[in-house]
Amino acid sequence: MALAVVGVQAIGGDAGKQQSATRPAPPRAAASPPVIGPAPSELDALAGPPGPADLDVMTFNLRYADVGPNSWAQRRPVMRSLLRAERPDLIGTQEGLAAQLRDIDNDLGVGYDRIGVGREGRDLGEHMAIFFDNARLRPQKSGNFWLSETPQVPGSISWGSFRIRMVTWVLFTDLVTGRRFYAVNTHLDNISEIARRHGTRLIMDRLATFDPLPVVLTGDFNSPAEPAGPIYRLLTGPAGLRDTWTAAPRRGPEYATIHNYQPPVPGGERVDWILATPGVTAVAALMNTYRQGTQYPSDHLPVQARLRLP
Repeated sequence: MALAVVGVQAIGGDAGKQQSATRPAPPRAAASPPVIGPAPSELDALAGPPGPADLDVMTFNLRYADVGPNSWAQRRPVMRSLLRAERPDLIGTQEGLAAQLRDIDNDLGVGYDRIGVGREGRDLGEHMAIFFDNARLRPQKSGNFWLSETPQVPGSISWGSFRIRMVTWVLFTDLVTGRRFYAVNTHLDNISEIARRHGTRLIMDRLATFDPLPVVLTGDFNSPAEPAGPIYRLLTGPAGLRDTWTAAPRRGPEYATIHNYQPPVPGGERVDWILATPGVTAVAALMNTYRQGTQYPSDHLPVQARLRLP
């Protein structure tokens, strides 16, 4: 399907209309300890500067563009500082709305492009937007599907899901290494366990149809990352994916990834994950607690992983 494009190039896809945009890329900050206020990269502080083959990935539930306390207007400068400091090669986002994502386009600058549509079709509703460094990654094809009994129908909903849920995926070529891989991004339902399980099985079925290449799955799974967790068990069991957090030899402190604008709780539930197929090496992983004063960029912590593709 021909796709509407904001930016430099059209990309083929299997449902909906993808959008791509371009933005200024500030240089990667040098490594030093994380601080409050404009900061260097916390991932670099943990693991050192990335090697040429390292791929820095982030999953980030942005929180909708709210008004009132912790409004998007208050949070946007904090998020801008965080993203400019970290400069991930790949960012899987959840809860971004169209105008909010355009703000992030502008804040990241021409070095980044974005692919994704709204869950209600076109620009309507929450996006599973995937941002990427366009000097590092080149999209080859992309698409969307909805977590429903009619996955190719935009806005479709099934299984008692509280909200429309969907997936955006992109097949990338790494311009540094020449390797290809899939980036897949989702947000599972926050209410219905049945919807989460059916949606997860649909994701597993779709992954099985992909070319035999590495896959990096980012998302807010609304389910704890623990062996007894049903969604975690499906994805790390039958689907054969690995949790990059537990696989990484270097990790920052572990927190609940939902903090609701309060100091993060050590050892709490991880619902935001970066999973990958076997063979993808996790070098380091971090839950980024960056804030400015008492203002956090979102009610979720961004989770980061430094990966090496096979």
